[in-house]
Amino acid sequence: MRTRTLAAAVALATLALPLAACSSTAPRDEVVVAAAAAPAGLDFTTTGGAAAPQALVGNVYETLVRIDASGTPTPLLAESWDRDGGVFTFHLRDGVTFSNGKPFTADDAAFSINYVKDKWTNGLKAQMDPVTAVEALDPRTLRVTVGGDAAAQDAWLWSMGTLTGAMMTPEGVDTLATAPLGTGPYTVKRFDVGEAIEFDARGDYWGGPVAHDAEIRYFDDPVSAVNALRVGDADVVWAMQAPQLIDTLPDDIRVEVGTTNGEVLLSMNNKRAPFDDPDVRRAVAYAIDRKAVNDVVYNGLATDTRGAPVPPTDPWFPGRDYYPFDPDKARELLAGRTPEITITVPNLPYAQTAAELIFSQLRDVGFTVHLETVEFPAVWLNQVLKGHDYQASLVAHVEPRDVPMLFGNPDYYLGYDSPAAREEIAAGDMAGAVDTIMGDAAALTLVNAPNIVLFAPGVGGLDPNVVTDSLRLSEVTK
Repeated sequence: MRTRTLAAAVALATLALPLAACSSTAPRDEVVVAAAAAPAGLDFTTTGGAAAPQALVGNVYETLVRIDASGTPTPLLAESWDRDGGVFTFHLRDGVTFSNGKPFTADDAAFSINYVKDKWTNGLKAQMDPVTAVEALDPRTLRVTVGGDAAAQDAWLWSMGTLTGAMMTPEGVDTLATAPLGTGPYTVKRFDVGEAIEFDARGDYWGGPVAHDAEIRYFDDPVSAVNALRVGDADVVWAMQAPQLIDTLPDDIRVEVGTTNGEVLLSMNNKRAPFDDPDVRRAVAYAIDRKAVNDVVYNGLATDTRGAPVPPTDPWFPGRDYYPFDPDKARELLAGRTPEITITVPNLPYAQTAAELIFSQLRDVGFTVHLETVEFPAVWLNQVLKGHDYQASLVAHVEPRDVPMLFGNPDYYLGYDSPAAREEIAAGDMAGAVDTIMGDAAALTLVNAPNIVLFAPGVGGLDPNVVTDSLRLSEVTK
């Protein structure tokens, strides 16, 4: 028998009520993808979060390399490259233009790399730190020198297929937040904060004709997103947040479940009491039944990462359970203390449901727990991510290979300050860094979230397995 929360049961009842009378709308010329977490803005060079790069990378911006389904860098704007140790020579594709008609050249590529190093304030800019020199040898040849050992150089090349590898041009930096300029198949037609991003297909795209205009439409709750799909207002529901709804769907809606980079992280502010005490953090880790979280929130479809902030697709995925469920061990670590904590919870369905379960589990071992719900993204980003004004929180961090961002910067919102972990990260010893981080219980990954994708009849093309930070709208077929 499946376990369902009260909220899920209400959602199911809500879903069932209006649909009998609904009918499909007339065919649309554009593809509409329903998604959950909306971006607070379009300029991901200055703001963290996955929603903006998910919408823009691969659609508006493109990268020199693309990460394929196996996690391997393959040619994109660079049709090939040579490597001599840490020296990469990229041979750029001919005939590529930005959406304003300007040709894409090695000067633009060099500018983009230096812009990450010099101007970005997004924490993921650290992925560009290994670069020691960038030179445009001619309009179609770029040479990049990367320091560190072979593992660090490989990691840098991989990161060039993510948002930090987005190719820009000096003419576009003044309008990053309003009219992003890239080489991709789309331009941004309209951005309504919290509502939708609408895209126009480029008629002059270097990769050939684009089949349709597109829109990402954001829904506060999964019931509304599923209803939009069922009545013909959406073609795809991406990352559907309520697995309990799957059994209610008609047979002609196809369901695919993939893996993600989305570590659902229970963050504990390492710089604020009581979580400045590692034993209190360890007590939390032992007190939480991650399997119960998976069953209740994701119907068992998520992946247990053994508590570590590493998705199963990463080569340093751990082989042991750092904090198996052990309430008695948690009580022993608390030693009779009853810490009072507030968990600041974003108003996202998975976070709300998980927080209710964690509330009970922590109280059971001696914590006094309060739940505080805040709006996501605006309030959560300002209060938690930027302001560090919280004790504990939980949210899915879906940026790929983000251990250096999360745990390599003591000024990040987790407040984790470990010289040993930073040295291991800098040396490319990610397995060692994860071991150190988990020994300190710097944070606890509840699960690695599944990617549940729903397709309307006749719609396909999207791979449900999420490797990087891109939702490529041009791949949707109708």
